[in-house]
Amino acid sequence: MKKTVRVVGAVIFDDQNRVLCALRSHTMSLPNLWEFPGGKVEKGEKEEETLVREIHEELGCTIEVHGKIEEVHYEYPQVIVHLLTYKATIIEGEPQAKEHAELRWVPLRDLKSLEWAPADIPTVDALLANQVNI
Repeated sequence: MKKTVRVVGAVIFDDQNRVLCALRSHTMSLPNLWEFPGGKVEKGEKEEETLVREIHEELGCTIEVHGKIEEVHYEYPQVIVHLLTYKATIIEGEPQAKEHAELRWVPLRDLKSLEWAPADIPTVDALLANQVNI
């Protein structure tokens, strides 16, 4: 039986309505695919707390978490990912790629031009379908 991992991702918007996208590095699983930055929810931790912690660790900035965007269960060959994505904004600092190969601010209309990790695609689709109150 495959392990299920709870993961959260931040869909971080800037003041130009662009989204911060993160390219997974060659040392990560699913290398060279784009994702919404975030990480695994630790036992006893709330999703919003995880996002604030992970973004601070991975990007060196502080975010404010807003509403949930999407909830996805995706089965990879080795693991099942339960991904929850949330809208967020940066309230302190500038994002830096500490673990990712690259960070890029991408206009909503251009999100499909990136090659996304499969679990993140439903969030991209929700954003493009205007299902998210920006």
